[in-house]
Amino acid sequence: MSHYTLECCVDSVESALAAAQGGADRLELCAALVIGGTSPSLALFEQVKACCDLPVRALLRPRFGDFLYTDHEFQIIRREVELFREAGAEGVVIGCLREDGSLHMEQMRELMKSAGGMKVTLHRAFDVCADPIRTYEQAWELGIDTILTSGQESDCVKGMPLLQSLCRLQTEEPARPQIMAGAGVTPDVISLFRAQTEITAFHLSAKKILDSGMRYRREGVPMGLPAMSEYSIFRTDKEIVAQARQALA
Repeated sequence: MSHYTLECCVDSVESALAAAQGGADRLELCAALVIGGTSPSLALFEQVKACCDLPVRALLRPRFGDFLYTDHEFQIIRREVELFREAGAEGVVIGCLREDGSLHMEQMRELMKSAGGMKVTLHRAFDVCADPIRTYEQAWELGIDTILTSGQESDCVKGMPLLQSLCRLQTEEPARPQIMAGAGVTPDVISLFRAQTEITAFHLSAKKILDSGMRYRREGVPMGLPAMSEYSIFRTDKEIVAQARQALA
């Protein structure tokens, strides 16, 4: 069995099935992937689990934007951790910061307690923290399983120097958090990382844009982001996932 991990980020049942058909090892399930992902519904999780055998980690993010949460927002995340644990998720993907860019350890300890025996990924809040090395050590202290990161850059290729440094930390002691490269991951990028780093976990959406099946269209009436067409659907492409799997063979 390969020692590499290929995680696919999906926000629909159709994308989950495509990821599984392409050879993904695990799913990160969210909603609204086009804005970086928000918390998925339990109904979506249940339907994905009914149709797909892959382990699922649920991204828990109550809104678009930063990771400095009000008490109400934090209580929503904490409750969602409990709900997805009870629903049978393999893990959750979480992260809370303080105003100064440090990891909010009090909130994170509460979330880890709520997670119980679930695996936990620290999401890309890590990429906007003030001190990534210190935050890595704190994640280890918390018992976090995985850190999803671009190396604090807009994509993981630009962030490769930090990712390499973090990967060296990962190998210093047993059971340290696994570094998972994300943002801009493609089959070619995976091949590049295999040649130049020791990274063994990769996160991608492998998305393509499909045209809506709607024949009648009322253009110029945006429901969200004005720059996006309401008749464009983002879906995971199983062929891209399969190419990524092949790059790890």
